[in-house]
Amino acid sequence: MESTESIELVVNGAAVAIDGAVANTATLLDVLRDELHLTSVKDGCSPQGQCGCCTVLVDGAPRVSCVTPVRRVRDRIITTLEGLPEDLSAAWAEAFAATGGSQCGFCTPGIICRFEGLRAKGGDHSDREAAAKALQAHLCRCTGWQTVVDAWQAFDDHRAAPEKRVDVRTVNRDSDAARRATIEGGVAQSVGPAVAAGRGGFADDSAPADALVAVLANNGQWVDGQGAEEQRVDRQWVLAESRAEALRLAGKVQGRRTTAVFEPPIALPEGTFDLVLRTSWVEPAYLETDASWCAPGGEPVSPLANGGAFGAKTSSEVAEVARRLANEAGRPVRVLYSREDSVRRGPKRPPLAAGVNSDGTGVVRVARTPGISEAITGVAPGLLVEEVDVAGPPTSAAIRGAGWVEAAVLLAGARGEVGWVEAPGGGAATASVGADGTLYISVRAGAVLDETVLRSYCTGAAHMALSWLTSESLAVDEHGELHDLTIRSFGVLRAIDTPRIDVTVEPSADDPVNGSDAVFTAVAAAVWLDRGCPPQWPIRDR
Repeated sequence: MESTESIELVVNGAAVAIDGAVANTATLLDVLRDELHLTSVKDGCSPQGQCGCCTVLVDGAPRVSCVTPVRRVRDRIITTLEGLPEDLSAAWAEAFAATGGSQCGFCTPGIICRFEGLRAKGGDHSDREAAAKALQAHLCRCTGWQTVVDAWQAFDDHRAAPEKRVDVRTVNRDSDAARRATIEGGVAQSVGPAVAAGRGGFADDSAPADALVAVLANNGQWVDGQGAEEQRVDRQWVLAESRAEALRLAGKVQGRRTTAVFEPPIALPEGTFDLVLRTSWVEPAYLETDASWCAPGGEPVSPLANGGAFGAKTSSEVAEVARRLANEAGRPVRVLYSREDSVRRGPKRPPLAAGVNSDGTGVVRVARTPGISEAITGVAPGLLVEEVDVAGPPTSAAIRGAGWVEAAVLLAGARGEVGWVEAPGGGAATASVGADGTLYISVRAGAVLDETVLRSYCTGAAHMALSWLTSESLAVDEHGELHDLTIRSFGVLRAIDTPRIDVTVEPSADDPVNGSDAVFTAVAAAVWLDRGCPPQWPIRDR
C-alpha cells in the first residue's frame, strides 16, 4: 500500500517537504526540476541513468538523480550546482569556460558535481587519469573530453583568483567567442561561465511552472483505455500536470540495448573497385532531447536554444506540437521527447555502400534522403549516386557532413593520403594518427576570433570522427525496427577511451569560416587510412 506521508530532505541548505503522493512515484530528478525548479539538473536520458547530466551530490557523494527514487533520499542532504558555495561554483564554471570544456553546456553541471565530489575526497588536480575515470558515468557529445579534463586541472588556478570572479548568471552572445561558436555550431550560441553552469537557455529550462506537460503516448502509439480519464488533445500526445505523471499515463516502455549484431543495410554495388565501404545507421546522440514550450497564442521556444544538435533538430516537430497543444488546451504546454522518442523519431546519418577507384570514379548506394546525392557529388563528381529505399529510421542530409564527408573520405582512401581536406563551408584541415594513437590536426578557419573556442570545437569534431569510425552504430533489423534505445548503446567513446588530440590552428586574416567540419572529415580519413581502409564502419578492431 502506497504511503501518503510526506517526506523531508534538505536541498541546497533548505528543508523541503515532498507531498506523499508525489514521493510515491517521483524520482529525485522529478522533484528537483519539476517541484523545485532547479534547472541546472538536466534530463538527457531519463530514466536510463546513463548520461550523467542529472548528477547531484547526496551527502556529498555524486549520484545520478533520474534513477534515484526520492523516498531513498529521505532526510538526506542534496546539493545541486545552484547550492555549491559561490567560490566553488564560480571557479568550476570559469575553469570550464577558460579551457573550452563546455560548448552547449547541457552536460556540464552534472560533470561539475561529479568533479566536486572527486575534489572533496582529495582528488589530485594534476591527475588526468583519475578525472577521466570519474567521467565514466557521463557522456559529452560536444567537447571530445580532453578540454573537460583540462578544466579539472585548471580549477585551482581559478579558485585562487577571486578578483577575476564573474557572474555565472550572465549570458553573452555578442563576444568573439560566441561568434566563433555560432560559426562552428551552425546556430546562435552563447559562450562563458554561465553556459558551463547550465544557463545556456535550454528550451525546457524556461518553461512556466504551471505549464502542462505533453509526452508521446506509448512511444507514439496510443494504448486504448490507458489514461482515458485524463485530459488529452489527441490519441498520440498525453497531457498531464507533471512530467512524471505524463510518462505514467503514456505507458512509456523503457528501451533497452540489444546484444544482437546486424550488418550494414545496403549491399555493395556490383563491379570491381579499388576500395569498398559499407556504413551503418548512426545516431547523432545529442544530449538535450527535443523539447519546446508555448503559451496560447504565442510563439514556441526553439528546440535549438544553445546548440545545433549537429543538424538533427532542424526538422523537429516539438515546437509546432507545442503551439498546437497550447492553443487547444488554453494553457502553456511543455512538449518533451524521451530518449527513446529521440532515437525512434530523430533523423540519422544515411547508411551507404560504395565502391571507388583510384581515379575518383565509382558508385555510391545510399539510403534515399532529400539532398544526399547533391551532397556527395558536390565533392566527388566522379561518383555515381544510386539512392535506394531502406527500411529503418528517418534520415537527413542536414546531419553533420552527411554524404559529402563519406565521399571525401573515400577519395582520400583512393589516393592513399589525407592531404588538406576542404569543407563546403570553406574551412580546411589535415590530420594524421601517431604511433601512440594521438590525433594530430592542423586547421584553417579564417580569422580565429577565439582560439579556445575553435580548439574546443575541433577537438570535439576529432572525437566524433574517431568515435564514428571505430565504435558507433545502431542495431536496426531487416524490418527497420530499432533495437538500440539507450544512450550508451550508440557507442560514443568515453573519456578513458579517447586518445590525445593535438590541434594546430593556422592564423589567417581571411573571413572566419567553419573549421570543425573539415577537422571531422580529415580525422575520419586519417583514421580509416591508419586502419588500412577496412570495408565496413564501425571498425571494431585495430
